[in-house]
Amino acid sequence: MIDAGQHTISSTAQLRELFGEPLPRVVTKEMPGLDAQTKAFIAAAPFLVMATTGADGSCDAGPKGGPPGFVRVLTDTRLLIPEFPGNRRFDGVQNLVTRPGIGLLFVVPGISETLRVNGTALLTRDPDLLEECSVDGRKPWFVADVEVRQVFSHCGKAFLRSDLWKPESWPDPDEIKSPSKSIAVLAAEERRRESQVRREVEDAYRPALYGEPAAE
Repeated sequence: MIDAGQHTISSTAQLRELFGEPLPRVVTKEMPGLDAQTKAFIAAAPFLVMATTGADGSCDAGPKGGPPGFVRVLTDTRLLIPEFPGNRRFDGVQNLVTRPGIGLLFVVPGISETLRVNGTALLTRDPDLLEECSVDGRKPWFVADVEVRQVFSHCGKAFLRSDLWKPESWPDPDEIKSPSKSIAVLAAEERRRESQVRREVEDAYRPALYGEPAAE
């Protein structure tokens, strides 16, 4: 647990006292459902971040991707997110089984603004919905059937500050270690430790495999 010091902001009232209220135009941009423009944005988005919370209060945010339009919009308040074969961890989607709240952030390459969609979701293997979300004839394992309750655009300051869409600002990929490589190194070390423990156990058992050694 992080130790809360004297500089901690501990209430929404304190947060508002320090930094004020949002401008009216920022509040009123929120919509209860999707319109033509936001539907078109989702149809152009090949990537999103999905946020969920677990029954124990833990949080998870993970990427989802596919060809533009891989998320299917059915109505102004309903959309489908396919779950195609992966590593079976299901870190985010398994939370929806017990806590259906979901937050989505849609991203279109080159566009600084993003689209935020919040609501609730359930997991389903309805054959018609699986067919609806198929890509190149391949059906997903299941889909997250989302009931949309809140929609609004998010300003592009984060993308502008980070120069995310400017290739000249990108680091050399050969100089950046992938997180998966770090995980692979840790896994290899764990396997070596387990192998060493097994050898030590086997060596300890070996002298008495067929009973106690005979006394001389």
